[in-house]
Amino acid sequence: MKIALMDSGIGLLPAAAAVRRLRPDADLVLSWDPDGMPWGPRTPQDITRRALAVAEAAADHEPDVLIVACNTASVHSLPELRARFEPDLPIIGTVPAIKPAAAGGGHVAIWATPATTGSAYQRDLIDRFAAGVTVTEVPCPGLADAVHHADESAIEAAIASAAARTPEDVTTLVQGCTNYELVGERIRAAVQRPGRPPLALHGSAGAVAAQALRRIGAEPDPAAVADTTLTVLLSGRAATLPDTALSYAEGRFLQAVSPVR
Repeated sequence: MKIALMDSGIGLLPAAAAVRRLRPDADLVLSWDPDGMPWGPRTPQDITRRALAVAEAAADHEPDVLIVACNTASVHSLPELRARFEPDLPIIGTVPAIKPAAAGGGHVAIWATPATTGSAYQRDLIDRFAAGVTVTEVPCPGLADAVHHADESAIEAAIASAAARTPEDVTTLVQGCTNYELVGERIRAAVQRPGRPPLALHGSAGAVAAQALRRIGAEPDPAAVADTTLTVLLSGRAATLPDTALSYAEGRFLQAVSPVR
């Protein structure tokens, strides 16, 4: 079994780690685009052009399924990606976890890139799954790029800025960019208010990993014997996991359990 993941940057690490935990015996292909980072400020047409190129690089390795582990690419490029690759290569998009977040009631905040915040795609999800729930969309300029580069001071500043624009009565926060899941506990600490109930934090990594397995008719098997490879493609070039990826627990986990080939 071979599962590919694509993103503009290292936001694919949480989903890749989730796949690895569900199926230790699956080969992984990680394809991202350091030459074009960040995608968030780009036009939808440019995002789609770059997403198709990153997907092509992954598809050359003949995976069984491709996870688009990027909210921005899923918002703007899923129709084009599916038209290009399906049905031969199933495409799994990443949807902000608005439905499970809204199910808990309370005030929901959605942190996302400027390209995702306010998009028709996200607005449709809110209308469909969060009717009657108070939802605040919080754009987080610079946070995805800071996480990608493991820039500690920029991460701190971007999280503080977004937290300052998040209403104090928020009970649930949706991480609407896969990069944010790499710093989820830092986000929780910044938004949690003294005396308020513990903040519920929702990401998408586990859900998309499980959906990818379902799409190819595979079951989770966390006890499977691992003898697998990890292929890393940086804007189409074969590489190893960069130091920035290894600054996060998910990157270190992937390197520990799979040799890069």
